[in-house]
Amino acid sequence: MTTAAKTATGSIHVLVVDDHTLVRSGLRLLLEAEEDIGVDDEAGDAEQAIRLARLHKPNVVLLDVVMPGRSGLEAIPDILEAAPKAKILVLSMQDDPSYVRQAFAAGATGYLLKEAADDELVQAVRDVASGGRYVHPALGARLAAAEAEAKARADADPLSEREREVLRLLALGHTNQEIAKLLFISVRTAETHRAHVMQKLRLSTRAELVRHALHQGLLESNGDSVS
Repeated sequence: MTTAAKTATGSIHVLVVDDHTLVRSGLRLLLEAEEDIGVDDEAGDAEQAIRLARLHKPNVVLLDVVMPGRSGLEAIPDILEAAPKAKILVLSMQDDPSYVRQAFAAGATGYLLKEAADDELVQAVRDVASGGRYVHPALGARLAAAEAEAKARADADPLSEREREVLRLLALGHTNQEIAKLLFISVRTAETHRAHVMQKLRLSTRAELVRHALHQGLLESNGDSVS
């Protein structure tokens, strides 16, 4: 259930979205204690959030992740469609960096944990309202570490699973036509995969390609079966 809408008096207009009434009430009291922030309305689920975003066109949508029905992350594109100028600040108990990546990929500009201090929440609202991005400090460090690990893995083996299979078949002496038949792809696609393999690995000859495949242990299995 939403509360009766009222005109926000601050310069930053906020829509609070959370499925817990007490949480919404607490957030409203906290934000409206600031002279530059006002709460237009509250929503208890994703569908209400979309409808109220279309109605109020808030500057900031303070959005929970886990709610009945659609999750907050799933609703972000629709909220932004309803209020294109709104900034999405996710407020969640989920401290997994994957949630942060999903939120930003969906269109959020901020991610804050519910354990954050009051003044941190207020500052995060101001930051995203002014066009900045905000990530909870602890999550930011964790996210950076996860991204560094992913980059290290990609640097160690830049090939996709399909490119690795093409590399193995090339090293075994198969032609592009044979690879296309074995992998059920077109010859042109096989040629493209081959070009990507050579480019990513910075190889120029088949001999170099075979040496790399041997080093990676791709030729240890017998037969040409593919998954």
